[in-house]
Amino acid sequence: MLVAMSTGLAEPANDMVNVATHLPRMAALQPDTPALIWRSGRDGAGKATYANLSFAELHQLSDRYAHGFESIGIARGMRTILMVRPSPEFFALTFALYKIGATPVLIDPGMGKLRMVDCLRAIEAQAFIGIPLAHAMRVAFRSAFKTVRINVTVGRRLGWGGHTLAALKDVCSDPYEMAPTRADEAAAIIFTTGSTGPPKGVLYEHGMFDAQVRILRDHFKIEPGEIDLPTFPLFALFDPALGMTAVIPEMDPTRPAHVDPTKIIEAIHDNHVTHMFGSPALLNRVGRYGEANNVRLPSLRRVISAGAPVPPATMRRYTKMLAPGVQIFTPYGATEALPVASIGSDEVLGETAEESAKGRGTCVGKPVPEATVRVIEITEAPIAEWDESLSLPAGAIGEIVVRGPTVTKLYLTSEAATRNAKMIDPRDGAVWHRMGDVGYLDASGRVWFCGRKAHRVVTTKETLFTIPCEAIFNQHPKVFRTALVGVGEKGKQTPVLCVELDSEGCDCAGKRNREQIVRELQALGQGHAHTKPIAHFLIHPGFPVDIRHNAKIFREKLAVWAGKNLWR
Repeated sequence: MLVAMSTGLAEPANDMVNVATHLPRMAALQPDTPALIWRSGRDGAGKATYANLSFAELHQLSDRYAHGFESIGIARGMRTILMVRPSPEFFALTFALYKIGATPVLIDPGMGKLRMVDCLRAIEAQAFIGIPLAHAMRVAFRSAFKTVRINVTVGRRLGWGGHTLAALKDVCSDPYEMAPTRADEAAAIIFTTGSTGPPKGVLYEHGMFDAQVRILRDHFKIEPGEIDLPTFPLFALFDPALGMTAVIPEMDPTRPAHVDPTKIIEAIHDNHVTHMFGSPALLNRVGRYGEANNVRLPSLRRVISAGAPVPPATMRRYTKMLAPGVQIFTPYGATEALPVASIGSDEVLGETAEESAKGRGTCVGKPVPEATVRVIEITEAPIAEWDESLSLPAGAIGEIVVRGPTVTKLYLTSEAATRNAKMIDPRDGAVWHRMGDVGYLDASGRVWFCGRKAHRVVTTKETLFTIPCEAIFNQHPKVFRTALVGVGEKGKQTPVLCVELDSEGCDCAGKRNREQIVRELQALGQGHAHTKPIAHFLIHPGFPVDIRHNAKIFREKLAVWAGKNLWR
């Protein structure tokens, strides 16, 4: 019986912290419960059929992979690039590397091949585990991977040599003795999206992952035995540690804005999903379909969305599908610090959305337990040490900063980025992270987000913040979304509002219609003091967005486009 295998139940050393220890605990607690479910096919009637891997089986499989990797020299502390599609192997391989104490390097291939190669070159990894397509890239850019000396192919190995995962699986079936890693030991390297600059490699420690699991579990009241539909692969890795079954969605994770809503809804219904993560772009697409087709999702207990602010209209649309009392939660954070704060749709739709519509920013809620949030004056200069005198009073807009157990300490790929984003607290050596976001704290301690620091528009007379300005124009019935950009040198910028029209149910074709919409937007802007300086409006066919969530607008590209089109 699989239950009798490695549960790791010799008690770990007191100073041992390894995020993988959650897996043997869950395998002992609920051995036969599916850890992973995925669609295996369709029957004669077209109904989806599913396969699964139990917690005990996932634990055993990751043990076998850990033995195999150790036999070829993958060792504690070794940086190991992992490029595998969302699948049972992705989960088992990641936990195998955690068990060894190796450091998986996780990167989103959607950022583009050349950008990805540059990122991986900087990491100087020693091992590479990937599907054949990933190895073909490694061979094509051989100089970028010259430090790699161990290669494992997940699938068919072609002419590049190395090992196959299938062969390593059979090296040893005994329980694997997990590496006694410490809280401050490297656990993974995860890259930022690069939506406001070059992607940066963020170093996660085991203690940070362990804190994330604890905070997510306690804050959202997640219980073992729940069933999750994680539509972003990296969030899915928390599921086995939380004791949740992960239903692997049938979608391209790099294109959530183009997901087939029927497949998401089918997976929720078929597997009685209780918990769901989705980017705002995915919720918008599924919510529009659900509203049009009177869809209900009664099994869901909560929905979590992150990556960008969720528009209130998207929240209203999606909550119509949920049972009474079930909320959409929007945790605020970044790759470097997550979660920082959180708010539920009841509070947004019942209170803060009205303030957001007046241009007061997006409320992202109160800080989660163990996180401390402050706001400091906006500056581009590094700040070496934290001092409480840096804090601005409630209501003052500045840069948001945070400290807590989930705050990462450095970027591996850029010392300059580390200097610009991190402050040391001399009281205890803790690290404060500068979020690169602007906003303020209200009188009750809630955090209000006003946009990215890099995206603020600084004219000769004032500073305009993106979120408060765009909220005014996003209320136009024919507008899908807007983006405020600055053309020219900072300090002398011309504010330009780029406009993406709503293609659904909008007769926006024709020059006259567009000119009329622009006139209406100009009138909207003149009705609010903070948007009066915006005199230029450009209609864009479809905004470029970030690769990870398809929700963050790629404003740098839009600013270039606006500069070329402004005076035409």
